[in-house]
Amino acid sequence: MFIRTGLTSLGLLLVASAPAYALFCTDDRGVTISFGVTIGEQFSESELNEFDLMELRQAGVDATRVERWNGCIRAFVRTPAGEEMQFFDPNTMLRVQ
Repeated sequence: MFIRTGLTSLGLLLVASAPAYALFCTDDRGVTISFGVTIGEQFSESELNEFDLMELRQAGVDATRVERWNGCIRAFVRTPAGEEMQFFDPNTMLRVQ
């Protein structure tokens, strides 16, 4: 009983202490069932970043570099005020606030 209460308290403490600005992109498409044939190897991290950069540029985002971060695409984007960090959903390439 004490262990269960202690673990619950610890979990609540961790959730309460999480920063308010935490950002996570999630796949909200529901249940996805897929199958297929894969030819070749999985993309490396740098190849995936290059692909994401290309996709964002095609969507009109002036990104200089990108990386996957908490399920999102973290992009460094040129703006009139300078370069800023922005987050995008990897499925839709829409900006996440």
